[in-house]
Amino acid sequence: MSLPSSASLFLFGPRGTGKSTWIGSALPAALRIDLLKESTFVELAGHSDRLEALADAAKAKIIVVDEVQKLPSLLDEVHRLIENRRFRFILTGSSARKLKRSGGNLLAGRARTLTMHPFTASELGPKFNLLHIPANVISRIGPS
Repeated sequence: MSLPSSASLFLFGPRGTGKSTWIGSALPAALRIDLLKESTFVELAGHSDRLEALADAAKAKIIVVDEVQKLPSLLDEVHRLIENRRFRFILTGSSARKLKRSGGNLLAGRARTLTMHPFTASELGPKFNLLHIPANVISRIGPS
């Protein structure tokens, strides 16, 4: 999968599929905002406009926001920065449903939506090992 060259985008997919790792290798110079980091979450939860100051301080034109579904209100600020400052955003998360349920701003055509799926056993080939599948995944599959 290649990264679109200039568009902002949502990248959704289950936890552990490598979204953050892939984005980090594809855009190593981008400003990365990790909403799993408590201090970052708390700072932006009360003051979404701090996102602009963080981008300016880093002299970033590309901003990656990991786990964006944790803070749907941040998307209004993302919208503003795309429109007024022409920043490019890569917004990752495991749950598009949570954003939709919360009434989060899905950026109305300003961002593409991509989905990263986990590898299948056939894609992994000899690297596939059933013993490395988490127990909660096996329980969803059910007994054979």
